[in-house]
Amino acid sequence: MNPIALENLNVDRFDAMPTPADVHALIPLSERAAVTVAAGRRALEAILERRDPRPFVVVGPCSIHDPAAATEYAQRLKTLADAVADTLLIVMRVYFEKPRTVTGWKGYINDPRMDDSFHIEEGIVAGRRLLAQLAELGLPTGSEALDPLSPQYLADLVSWYAIGARTTESQTHREMASGLSTPVGFKNGTDGGLEVAINAIRSARHPHSFLGISSAGRTAIVRTRGNRYGHLVLRGGGGRPNYDTVSVRLAERDLQRAGLPANIVVDCSHANSIKDPSLQPLVFMDCVHQMKEGAGAIVGMMLESHLHAGNQPIPADRAQLRYGVSVTDACIDWQTTEDLLQRACDELAPVVTRRRAAAAAC
Repeated sequence: MNPIALENLNVDRFDAMPTPADVHALIPLSERAAVTVAAGRRALEAILERRDPRPFVVVGPCSIHDPAAATEYAQRLKTLADAVADTLLIVMRVYFEKPRTVTGWKGYINDPRMDDSFHIEEGIVAGRRLLAQLAELGLPTGSEALDPLSPQYLADLVSWYAIGARTTESQTHREMASGLSTPVGFKNGTDGGLEVAINAIRSARHPHSFLGISSAGRTAIVRTRGNRYGHLVLRGGGGRPNYDTVSVRLAERDLQRAGLPANIVVDCSHANSIKDPSLQPLVFMDCVHQMKEGAGAIVGMMLESHLHAGNQPIPADRAQLRYGVSVTDACIDWQTTEDLLQRACDELAPVVTRRRAAAAAC
């Protein structure tokens, strides 16, 4: 007698995936890379604890789709990061996974060939290889923690993580964040509300236990200690920005009322720029002005930037892709990025100097 089929009715097949340990062995963490990652994490923690007076800037492509272009961008960014290091901590944005409201390209890890073939086993290796190269370059990186299993493959090479607006309300992602070894920025909801992000920060500060995988690829009960470096990322929402002085002050008040550190990062893209990349510099410099005027709650900003401005659809013939142009959200170009960060450095240098002097006097 044949049993009634009840499991995996809508699953086509299961394909083999290398374990995290396999991928780590294939692309090991060098001593130089480890120093870069650890130094980036320590610097971010010091900023969040007000032991380092610099703001940090997470800057880079909306998403990675071409490692060659990403590497060229990183080389340029490393030179700039060294030049502004006394005033700004630069973290390269290296996003491999893209959440989708309905459909669309899901990012380099999920679909590295960009043809809906979903060779995740290739994407996870290629993603780790790029992160290792950037760490070898001496550049700390930030990424979005979307798939709850991917940190086991990549997190030892990441200095900062973000939880996106679509997943901040997810209990799975709050639990995952509680076990991440990096500071984590939680974005406000897509409607612009702060409550879900503040609740997420509070949740991630506590220990959790949940199903996950071990480095050996075994299903495991993950038991976390909690992450005290969660912070709020303002990205606007509901068709309205929330980077202005009043919005920042209200967010600071809400964090204080929740008993949380008043640490705010402003995402200069998304709804804060109404998805118009040409407005990102205006948002960014508004935040710089706020800091000059004493807005101590702003600890960092985010910019979507690539070698060239704008974005492009993914063509059927991948050879037609324009080099250094985003395939997801539109970005500002390199020259705009360089000018903007140098200007911010010049304007914030006296602020950082005063903060250092005040801290030394205490």
